[in-house]
Amino acid sequence: MAAPAVFLDRDGTVIAERHYLKDPAQVELLPGAAEALKRLQDGGYLLFFVTNQSGIGRGYFTMEDACRVQERVEALLAGYGVRLAKTYMAPEAPDQPSRGRKPSPAFLLDAAREFDLDLSRSYMIGDKLIDLECGWNAGVRRSLLVCTGYGRETAEREGNRLRDAVVVSNLAAAAEWILQADRR
Repeated sequence: MAAPAVFLDRDGTVIAERHYLKDPAQVELLPGAAEALKRLQDGGYLLFFVTNQSGIGRGYFTMEDACRVQERVEALLAGYGVRLAKTYMAPEAPDQPSRGRKPSPAFLLDAAREFDLDLSRSYMIGDKLIDLECGWNAGVRRSLLVCTGYGRETAEREGNRLRDAVVVSNLAAAAEWILQADRR
């Protein structure tokens, strides 16, 4: 039987939003984020990051910088027993051609093939409309908007466009919603 997954935007969802983060020393897990991921992992979900890193395409930092930041995030999460199945990163700027840049579902579809995932039992969590659209475009069960990072602004600005989303305060609330939904 194909496994369920939770796909997560990284910046503003799991870690504090930093404008074009390139310094691993500035990585800060959002309160309760690691514990929430651990609950999802223990609940049987494979965890994936799907992140747009346009600072690379814009020339603000290098892929090596982005990889060092990602290594720091993964090290912090490992301290809580959280292991990501994989991170998918789109380095292109918004005006550059990109196969995987959200809202494209390409990375979710790639993960489904590579890890034998059931997208209809999977979820997407993020703080921007493009995160939610990525999940919708891939056919996940639900997309959840967290009101951390840019989430509060997104909820206020997008209003009716979020009618198919679940809007929650933070990643802990998203994890609770998902785990409760699976019990129903």
